[in-house]
Amino acid sequence: MKKIYTKTGDKGNTSLVGGKRVPKSDLRIEAYGTVDELNAFLGLSRSLNLRKPVDLMIKSLQEDLFRLGAELATEGSFRKGKNVNLEQKDIDRLEKIIDDMDRSLPPLKNFVLPGGHPSAAMIHAARTICRRAERRVVQLSREESIRDLPIIYLNRLSDLLFVVARKLNASHRREEVIWSARKKTEH
Repeated sequence: MKKIYTKTGDKGNTSLVGGKRVPKSDLRIEAYGTVDELNAFLGLSRSLNLRKPVDLMIKSLQEDLFRLGAELATEGSFRKGKNVNLEQKDIDRLEKIIDDMDRSLPPLKNFVLPGGHPSAAMIHAARTICRRAERRVVQLSREESIRDLPIIYLNRLSDLLFVVARKLNASHRREEVIWSARKKTEH
């Protein structure tokens, strides 16, 4: 029986796909680790018994994120092979979902505070992890040559997660909490 642990990371290093050893604090590891964290958080959101269409959509997003993580974990950041890397059609799919969902929601005129129904709150939290993943990938792109598509995908995904959270609140008849700036008061 093969063991799950290898002990090769005991000194703080790990291997990229392709074999190159890097510190576990390497920016590439931080980037795909944050994508993995987002993926796990989306999995957690699926445990809240989401309605089937939303559940299936999030499962599809998880599959995309697994491919994105694999690309980011690969030395040279580009994996060859069928259905391995994200493509423009994946971004187009996100945009279509955003547009379709957004049409069914009231127009947004103010900032919305994260929260509401537990499923919406969970998706809002996932959105913030997505934004952090995007920042890490942008930072990685400043130091190494990677495709623009991962950054674009994460940017669109965070927009989609915002719309999904709004849709979940609407479907559970939870009113969105609008943020209002406090007026300065003298004490």
